[in-house]
Amino acid sequence: MKFLKRWHKRVKRSKIKPLIKFSNMLCNHQPLILNWFSTGQQHSSGAVEGRNLKAKLALRKAFGFRSYKNYELALCHTLGNLPEPEDALRFCG
Repeated sequence: MKFLKRWHKRVKRSKIKPLIKFSNMLCNHQPLILNWFSTGQQHSSGAVEGRNLKAKLALRKAFGFRSYKNYELALCHTLGNLPEPEDALRFCG
């Protein structure tokens, strides 16, 4: 974080507009960038993006569902190996 802040200050002083724009973008995403370092580089962004894509696909498939619980159940089935809600398989009697 210290390096990023010092570098950002030096870039501002350089007055090179494309570099300043890039530096501002990095500072706006600073928490997300530093999060990768704080996790000890255990998770690749590819795995995270893959999960996000599967969740979005489940949302598209569940478009006609009338309740959040049904969407949650579809999400559990799509992502796999997630615990299903307790009342997911309860039948009306």
